[in-house]
Amino acid sequence: MTDDNRPAAPGQVSPVTGTSGSVSIGSMSGGSVATGDRSSATSYNVTGAAPDPRHAELLDAVRSLRRALPDPPGRSAEDSALDLELAEAEAEITQTGSAAAGRLSRLLGGVRGWLGGQGAAVGAVASATAVVQGIAQLMT
Repeated sequence: MTDDNRPAAPGQVSPVTGTSGSVSIGSMSGGSVATGDRSSATSYNVTGAAPDPRHAELLDAVRSLRRALPDPPGRSAEDSALDLELAEAEAEITQTGSAAAGRLSRLLGGVRGWLGGQGAAVGAVASATAVVQGIAQLMT
């Protein structure tokens, strides 16, 4: 940088570091690069496995049921417990592409228990039914 905060011309010595430099990148996949005085680079990389078709269907059903649950201020303890199970299943499927048998069993029990104790709205019942059907397909 020059004294008036303009970048130094190519080949010019930096008054901040007292050196000149260059960067040459032949090939790069991912990551971040920053050059020059006071520069910074931040890289956010997120990876996840694509779910197989049956897990993708279950993931859609889980997300639909979560949306159908009452908002947090109006949630019962049962609604909150179910939402936690659904959120954990959603995260596992999103990150790994599938859900372990133990997760599916817990989720199935949670959804069935929630359905048994609900005078739930039609949309929530339909979403919960889709979750149960998706789990049943994966457990056979």
